[in-house]
Amino acid sequence: MRASRLVSILLLLQTRGRMTAQELAERLEVSVRTIYRDVESLHAAGIPLYGDAGPKGGYRLLDGYRTRLTGLTADEAESLFLAGLPGPAAELGLGAVVAAAQLKLMAALPVELRDRAGRIQERFLLDAPTWYRDPEPVTHLPAVADAVWNERPLQVRYRRWRAPQEVERRLEPYGLVIKAGRWYLVARSGEHVRTYRVSQILDLHTLPGGFARPEDFDLQAYWQGYLAEFEARLRWGEAIVRLSPRGVERLADLMTPGVVAAARESASAPDEEGWTQVTVPIESIEHAVCEFLRLGTDAEVLSPPELRERMATTTYELAARYNRR
Repeated sequence: MRASRLVSILLLLQTRGRMTAQELAERLEVSVRTIYRDVESLHAAGIPLYGDAGPKGGYRLLDGYRTRLTGLTADEAESLFLAGLPGPAAELGLGAVVAAAQLKLMAALPVELRDRAGRIQERFLLDAPTWYRDPEPVTHLPAVADAVWNERPLQVRYRRWRAPQEVERRLEPYGLVIKAGRWYLVARSGEHVRTYRVSQILDLHTLPGGFARPEDFDLQAYWQGYLAEFEARLRWGEAIVRLSPRGVERLADLMTPGVVAAARESASAPDEEGWTQVTVPIESIEHAVCEFLRLGTDAEVLSPPELRERMATTTYELAARYNRR
């Protein structure tokens, strides 16, 4: 445990530069006193580690010092190769870079770890996109990624779903997210931080100068909040539905996780016919009709009345069409 912490201190200082004892303690979840002891041990081992006093002080490594890639456990080495995303890396223009980095990492590993890491690539493949969807064109992705990395503003022509469909925007790009094989740009436009689908960028120009990315901006926290808000906007109403025993079983295969979770939480005890009543969120009447038709005769919509009426009309029209001679 302590040996692993000493290596972590070295790697943190190597990658982040100067850090205070308090910052190291918070990062490693130990006391400041423990950091002091660890630093003394590193000194005794001959590591060129220096401490400066004052408000801007902290620990740092001698300029040019680099530790070699040692101390990796088998699980750590395997996880580095399991985390590789060749598809997204290629879309970013980094496919060859990732391959070269993995080759260097493999060469630096001891033989026993090299064999185990190699087996990871042979036995596991992460295919992020969903089924039945052609890859999206992301022509401007490398330029967007470069602007994110170098904090350069962008002028884009963007296609959105509401009118006017094509708009011009000046963006300050904060980060990129890949979700189900689709790339999204998180950027500030005016006073607001918004999400833009990279494939919908029609034209792009990198503007001169730069911008100050807020130091307290947390991309992961923003994205989680965005997803929650997006889900809330989609689910504007609820439907009460009766499900047959087979319908309950089929629900997980045909509906979204949110609908399945709501159905499980609200499920009543089976009635005399073995059917269960559930309350689930719906996006719209039109969307709900399509969703519940997938369950066929294993579902009966009880409310809202408009949805029940639309289900009855749709099934009547279907029956009439198929009864034609």
